[in-house]
Amino acid sequence: MSQFRVVGQRIPKYDGADKVTGKAVYADDLRLPMLLHGKILRTSLPHARILNIDVSRALRLSGVKAVITGEDTPKRPFGFGNDNWPLKVGKVRCVGDEVAAVAAVSENVAQEAISLIKVDYDPLPSVFDPEEAMLPGAPLVHENRQSNISMTWRFSEGDVEQALCEADVVIQERFSTQYVSACPIEPHTTVASFDSSGYLTVWSGVHFATMYRKAIAECLGIPWSRIRVIQPTIGGSFGSKIDIDPLDFICVLLARVTGRPVKIAFTREEEFVAARPRQPMIFYVRAGARRDGSLLARDVRIVSDNGAYNAWGGHALIGALHAITSLYQVPHVSFQGDVVYTNKPYGGAMRGFGNPQATFAVESTMDMLADRLGLDPVEFRLRNANHPGEVTPQGQRVTSCGMVESIRAASDRIDRRLAGRPAARGWGLACYTNVAGGARIYRSDGCGALVRIDDGGGVTLITGATDIGQGSDTVLAQIVAEELGVPMGDIHVVNTDTSVKPWDVGSHASRTTFIAGKAALLAAGKARARLLDEAASKFEARPDDLEIRDARIYVRGSPEKSVTVAQVARGALLRRGGQIIMGEAFYDPDTYEMDQNLRGQLTAAVSFGSQAAEVEVDTETGGVRVKKVVAAHDVGRAINPMASEGQVEGGVLMGTGFGTCEEMDVKDGTIRNANFMDYRIPTSIDPPEMEVVLVETIDPEGPYGAKGIGETGLIPTAAAIANAVWRATGVRVKDLPVTPEKVLRGLEEQDLV
Repeated sequence: MSQFRVVGQRIPKYDGADKVTGKAVYADDLRLPMLLHGKILRTSLPHARILNIDVSRALRLSGVKAVITGEDTPKRPFGFGNDNWPLKVGKVRCVGDEVAAVAAVSENVAQEAISLIKVDYDPLPSVFDPEEAMLPGAPLVHENRQSNISMTWRFSEGDVEQALCEADVVIQERFSTQYVSACPIEPHTTVASFDSSGYLTVWSGVHFATMYRKAIAECLGIPWSRIRVIQPTIGGSFGSKIDIDPLDFICVLLARVTGRPVKIAFTREEEFVAARPRQPMIFYVRAGARRDGSLLARDVRIVSDNGAYNAWGGHALIGALHAITSLYQVPHVSFQGDVVYTNKPYGGAMRGFGNPQATFAVESTMDMLADRLGLDPVEFRLRNANHPGEVTPQGQRVTSCGMVESIRAASDRIDRRLAGRPAARGWGLACYTNVAGGARIYRSDGCGALVRIDDGGGVTLITGATDIGQGSDTVLAQIVAEELGVPMGDIHVVNTDTSVKPWDVGSHASRTTFIAGKAALLAAGKARARLLDEAASKFEARPDDLEIRDARIYVRGSPEKSVTVAQVARGALLRRGGQIIMGEAFYDPDTYEMDQNLRGQLTAAVSFGSQAAEVEVDTETGGVRVKKVVAAHDVGRAINPMASEGQVEGGVLMGTGFGTCEEMDVKDGTIRNANFMDYRIPTSIDPPEMEVVLVETIDPEGPYGAKGIGETGLIPTAAAIANAVWRATGVRVKDLPVTPEKVLRGLEEQDLV
């Protein structure tokens, strides 16, 4: 029998009913008095000087209230490289760059006004290949820099060259991954409004509200204290809404110029063109192992094509570095990463943050090593698996770790007799590691929480965390209900308004359950202690003699002595010198930022897992059908098993798209498939059979032992599929996605078609 009442229960999402009945209110549903609609004029050129912008015809159009260009905006850059501007001044650097914006009484009028703006350009030489962009003499995307290499990452542990010389088997390969759009159901939408005193309120689906407010303040010169951010229901993000984009600044600027509320909502095409995608990466991998199956060395060089500006995607090599240095026990490892400017769409923090790309390269290499060594790929991984108590080459301490259990769970549930021809069926295995206890990218990785018990016995959790659709509100409520001994129905979660919610660095890095959950647990613990102190005086007992069950406080051993939580809370308020029963906490884990050598305890917990895939390949067309995926994931403790399984299943489907069909077709800087007709994502008829195994390892630091799981579902899927295709056909696809054309080409090269 479980020791918990609420933790571990399969509880539906709090907002599930509102979403399926249409009651949930999204940003695009907002209708404010005197609301104007904004539209943005984007360039169709990848690189050009702006010679002149003529807005006169747009201004004369009836219903137009404002037209702005870069000359009308503050000249303060934003972004990680301070290299981007809300409206571009001087030149444009990629297709989709914002050059002007309009506010009008309707979307149709605003769109017509945009078509009336005339821009004169002087086209400039462009660079689209990231490796060519690194060469001397390549056109500079940012002329104030000496090269197109915007960021460099270097790490080394041990002696890789000597280890490769000592290895019995060495693999040297090139891999690459593609542009992928996050494709949230809800496109980006922002609403901005100033009141009569100049106080700004912004409604946005951003899941980084406190930092979002900071960025608006710094770029537009508005005091932080005069900005309020409200987060309506968020219709998915997968990382694309973590960045602050030109859209947000432009919406605020139009609201300031017009003195009226302004809403800008992306079309689906804009969601492809102007939202932040997963950036392409090129991997050059060398890996060596001994004949006995001991992994000796791994050397990886990455070229990350981050496009025209450094948004969050410039830091995606953090996730790639973690996978390369920390997946399996590898004593000698080196890493060289270059983030490169090109005249193409610029990348963001899409789910997994560099880890899915790197895991594809690492896990493809692991299968190739096992094959060369004549070892079973499952056994090879087990021999080199991570274990609790390890310290990785980066200095990351591994607390809980269920890697061995996950490998066995996944491989035991797949049909490993599938061995290729004549049926062209095959199986593949891939593992992953990911941060699961926050990720200290900033000085703080903390989250605040307040828990208040009102005079009616209701409990309000005010948290800094943001629910972007993953169900974190429900999980946090379960943690508070468990700690306080009250039913889930008594918990109300408040977290959508920066004028109320405490600090948090946002929903990213699979951190919400771990960080926000721990803050909620600590705050609830303080409220519980105050509640029991108050109740103890009524019973002339010690607080330690009391327990709370089903919103009643009992004296242990004397069940006839009890009182409701509501009675105690109300009594505390009404007595002379009364108090509000509440608790507050700020949890910031004992981690620290990476040093200049890229070493550090970046996260308080690390997750591990494995996925096994079964595929069927049509050898006449090259078509790949993913038949089954078994996903065994180390979750610490599953606070809500149903929610954890849902996260993994959604991740597997996204990973299937990443592995088999999704790719933004970017030609000369232009996205040629910026719609759901031409951009292929898995639909309701495509999901494989999925089996999710939750491996519970009970992390010592996580709330009730939990670890983060939000990103992990998709990380190893593409690698498992590619390994399965190789086992089915003998074709090793090294450039994602694994399309029919690539498989068929590989079969033709083997004279098997």
